[in-house]
Amino acid sequence: MKTELGPLLEAKGVVHNFKLPTGIPFCAVENINLTIGTDEVVALLGPSGCGKSTILRILAGLITPVRGEVLYHGQPLHGLTPGVGMVFQGFALYPWMTVLENVQTVLNAAGLSEAQVQNRSQDTIRTVGLAGFENSYPRELSGGMKQRVGIARALSIDPEILFMDEPFSQVDALTAESLRAEVIDIWSATGRNPSSIVIVSHDIKEVVYMADRIVVLSANPGRILKIIDNTLLRPRDYRSADFLALVDQVHEIITGYEMPDVPEAEYDIYEPLPEVGSNQVVGLVEYLDARGGKDDIFRIAAETRKEFGEVIVIVKAAEMLDLVDTPKRSVVLSPTGHRFVKGNVSERKQIWKDQLLKHRLFREVYQTIERQPHKEVDKDLILEKIAIALPAENWDKIFLTLIRWARFGELLAYDETTEKVSLAEVGVL
Repeated sequence: MKTELGPLLEAKGVVHNFKLPTGIPFCAVENINLTIGTDEVVALLGPSGCGKSTILRILAGLITPVRGEVLYHGQPLHGLTPGVGMVFQGFALYPWMTVLENVQTVLNAAGLSEAQVQNRSQDTIRTVGLAGFENSYPRELSGGMKQRVGIARALSIDPEILFMDEPFSQVDALTAESLRAEVIDIWSATGRNPSSIVIVSHDIKEVVYMADRIVVLSANPGRILKIIDNTLLRPRDYRSADFLALVDQVHEIITGYEMPDVPEAEYDIYEPLPEVGSNQVVGLVEYLDARGGKDDIFRIAAETRKEFGEVIVIVKAAEMLDLVDTPKRSVVLSPTGHRFVKGNVSERKQIWKDQLLKHRLFREVYQTIERQPHKEVDKDLILEKIAIALPAENWDKIFLTLIRWARFGELLAYDETTEKVSLAEVGVL
C-alpha cells in the first residue's frame, strides 16, 4: 500500500432515489459515508442491486444525490469530478475506429494539441502492452486486448482517480488475472497517476488481490455493511494462506448477511427474484442429491467452477422455493427438495408450481390474470405490478425471471410477439 496523504473524494450521508413511472420515489442507496484516500485501491463489493454502480457514478459526478454531498479535495463537488478516467465492463470501444483512434478520441475531446495527442496515445498504448496493434480494429482483438484499449483510453487523460466498473468480467480467468496484475503495476509506479483506483466487482478473489480497502454493500437499499482493511503485502499470492484466509473472511461476511441462519419470517412479503434459470436451480438440487443431500457452499463453488457470488444467487433461488436450507455454511436439501429430486417430470413441475404460489408476487400475478375474462394481461401491467412491489429492482429482469420460473412450473405462459401473459393452461408455453 502506498502512503496515504489525504482524501481525494468523500461521500457524506449520500442518499439517492430514483422515480418510478408512477412518480413514486424509491431509495437506491442510503447513508453512504465513504472516503477515497490518495494512493489507495478501494473495491465496492456486493450483490446485484446493492447500488455499486450508482455509488461509482455519484462519486464521478455523473449523478447528483438527493441528499448528502460529495467533496473533491475537501470542496463540494459540482458537476463532473475532475481527473477521473473510467474503464467499463463492456469495453465501450468504437468498432469503426482503430486502437490508436479509440485512444485519441478522448484526448481530442479534452482539447489537447496534436503533438500531445500523439505522444500520450502512443505512450499509453505501449504501457498496456498493445504496441504494434495501433492500426487494428476491435473486431480483430481478443477480449483481453479490447479491455487493454479501454484501460489505455482511460489512462491517456492522466486521471487522478481511475474508476473501473467490473472491468474483467468479460474476459477469461487467466486474462483477468494478468490484467489485474498489470493494472496494479501501473498504479504502483511512483510519481505518476492514477493516484487511486475505485473498482466495482463481484469477484471476491479479485478484490482481495487488488484492494487496500474492501467496501461490502448490502441491498434494498444499498448500504455499507462493512469496510475491511486489506493489509496483505504486495505482490499478493492467490495461493498463500493469508490470502485465502482473507477470502474466507469476506465469504463469511457475505454469507452471514445474504444467507442468515435464522427462522423464516412469518409475514408475507415481496421478495426480489434472483436472476437465475430453473435449470440452474435443478442442477444445484441434483448436485446435492448426488452428494448425500448436503455440501459446503465453498466446495460447491470450487467443484462447479463457478464464481462464489453466482453460487450464492443460485442457492438463494433454491431457498426461495424451499428446495434447500442453509444452516451456517452448508446447503442442505429440504424435505421438499428431496421430493422434487426424486419426482418424475410432471411431479417436479407440480412441486415447482406449488412453491411459486406460496410467494406473494407469483400469487398476485396469477390471481390478477385469473380474474380477466380471457385469462390474459399485457406485459406492461405485470411490469407495473413489479415496479410497485419491488421499486429498487430491475423490473425487466424480474419480469424475465418470473416468466422463466412460471413456464417451468406450467403456471403462466408468455407470448413474445403479442407481449401477453396468460395462464399456462390457456396460453402458449
